[in-house]
Amino acid sequence: MLSFTLKQLQIFIAVAEHRSYTTAAKSLYLTQPAVSMQIKQLEEMVDLPLFERIGKSISLTEAGHELLHYAKHIHEQLNEAGQLLKELKGHKRGKLHLTMASTANYFAPQLIAAFHHQFPDAQVQLSVTNRLGLLRTLDANSTDMAIMGKPPEGHDLIGIPFMDNPLVIIAYPDHPLVQRNTIPLAEIADEPFIVREPDSGTRIAVERFFIQHGLQLRTGMEMNRTEAIKQAVMAELGLGIVSLHTLEMELALQRLVILNVESFPILRHWHLVHRQNKRFAAIPEAFKAFVLQNAQSLIRIEQIQSTP
Repeated sequence: MLSFTLKQLQIFIAVAEHRSYTTAAKSLYLTQPAVSMQIKQLEEMVDLPLFERIGKSISLTEAGHELLHYAKHIHEQLNEAGQLLKELKGHKRGKLHLTMASTANYFAPQLIAAFHHQFPDAQVQLSVTNRLGLLRTLDANSTDMAIMGKPPEGHDLIGIPFMDNPLVIIAYPDHPLVQRNTIPLAEIADEPFIVREPDSGTRIAVERFFIQHGLQLRTGMEMNRTEAIKQAVMAELGLGIVSLHTLEMELALQRLVILNVESFPILRHWHLVHRQNKRFAAIPEAFKAFVLQNAQSLIRIEQIQSTP
């Protein structure tokens, strides 16, 4: 296997282009003997002559022509690599692997679109999964970061809150409680609720909230997607508790209403989550800074209460 150095290839290219050891040496700021020695070592390595002298000039041999082709290709590849690394350092291009909770999918595309406007050459790979899937991905270090609720302890993770995530109680428009101005929490606890699966961050937060108020959540049905909960509530199968971020369309079309319940909404936060001591490339680092600085102003929500 050939083991020539990049410096030897650079000198070889210069001699081949100038057809002169002396001129090549001047262009490289080297002495002529130093250039001659490097070419001699290169010829000994390939065990073939690379140049032949014709009078006072030199020209490439057949082996020299072949090596020059590959030497230039290697030189171009190195230049491209150097340019790419400069662009990565300068945030002009790079990759981001982002994983998010399914509920975050209602607003995250707006963040990604705004980020992509500033960094148009960034390549974003997006995965959507449930809380358990998020934790497995983060534990395996197979994603740059995740958008989710507060991460649990014991997973070697850092969670940085970047935006409010209010949880509200929803009902179908003709539900009797819609006419009530303020509903006691104890009364709402008697209603059947359509809830997320037990490992869901929303489910955990809601059950903890009711326990803190000395009550128990009455679960009627379980769904593994927020969209399924909304559809079930519209079908008059019970009440639901979902993130306000997921309700823009249903509230605008008056297919669902938010009940005015004592102590609600439950105020949670969205977090950017990554492994501790995670070393980011330029684009993931830029996305993290962008979200922490801009998310709260880019994603605006207003709680629309039901009207009697």
